[in-house]
Amino acid sequence: MKKSGILNRHLAGALAELGHGDEVLVCDAGMPIPAGPRVVDLAFRAGVPSFAEVFAGLLDELVIEGATVATELRGPHLDLVEGQFTRVDLVPHERLKELSAGARLVVRTGEASPYANVLLRCGVFF
Repeated sequence: MKKSGILNRHLAGALAELGHGDEVLVCDAGMPIPAGPRVVDLAFRAGVPSFAEVFAGLLDELVIEGATVATELRGPHLDLVEGQFTRVDLVPHERLKELSAGARLVVRTGEASPYANVLLRCGVFF
């Protein structure tokens, strides 16, 4: 058994399959899940795991070249995302839901804060 990194076998396997340009939607418990992408639902109860925990864990595992969030996102979640990237694309929440249909992977958190969703675009490590 792994002793560090992501232990959830479904998430670890899904991350290993991602390539350059693939998108990952990290979403709160209330975001509608689009049909099509692979879904790893980590939600255990309201707030567990948090958006911040899942976001940080994915940044440890992936090379991310860009992020898109809803213009409605405010507060610490927005600060968290903007603190990681030189540029964050802002789109209306309805547009983010449309864009999420193109994601290769959806990771659902237990977050219960409105608009705590981010669409991450994978990069390459070289």
